[in-house]
Amino acid sequence: MSNYALFLDRDGTINFDSGYLKDPNEVILLPGVADGIKYLKDKFNLKIIVISNQAGIAYGLMTHEDVKNVNEKINALLQEYGTFIDAFYYCPYHPQYNTDEESKCRKPSPYMIVKAAAEYNIDLGKSYMIGDKSIDVLCGMNAGVKTILISNDNTEINVLHNQGKKPNFVAANFKAACDYIDNDFSEAVN
Repeated sequence: MSNYALFLDRDGTINFDSGYLKDPNEVILLPGVADGIKYLKDKFNLKIIVISNQAGIAYGLMTHEDVKNVNEKINALLQEYGTFIDAFYYCPYHPQYNTDEESKCRKPSPYMIVKAAAEYNIDLGKSYMIGDKSIDVLCGMNAGVKTILISNDNTEINVLHNQGKKPNFVAANFKAACDYIDNDFSEAVN
């Protein structure tokens, strides 16, 4: 049996983006994230999978251990709400510092979503990607999932528009993104 997934960007989507976050004590979940994840996971049994570029490793600003510790802190905070993220995928490379082959995992490449789909037997046609940047939307599009951009200004929308692309939905916040999925997924599976 196939699974369905909600793929999430991390910094700026799940937690406040303070720039190359490496201290787990600085992790602050964004409003509505814990409740939204819990609701969608409980109602639809969606796998919750983070898809994140972490080029700070390539830049020498953080380590794999730092990323792992931040990810664990995010899950610890979510567990206080009775939910959790099933898996974290991240790309530690950047083409300025690494080879094209190494950097192939970077969003907007669908590499991490495709890898997660294979490992978790995910039906991408009924899955979603939420992010706060155009590369998140493009990554989702490249993987064949529905895309939601969380945006309070037109900057990222304009980037997509200039490429002739648009997300399935633009949400003002995480709760609005989850409401869209709640309605859309209910229709898709009935």
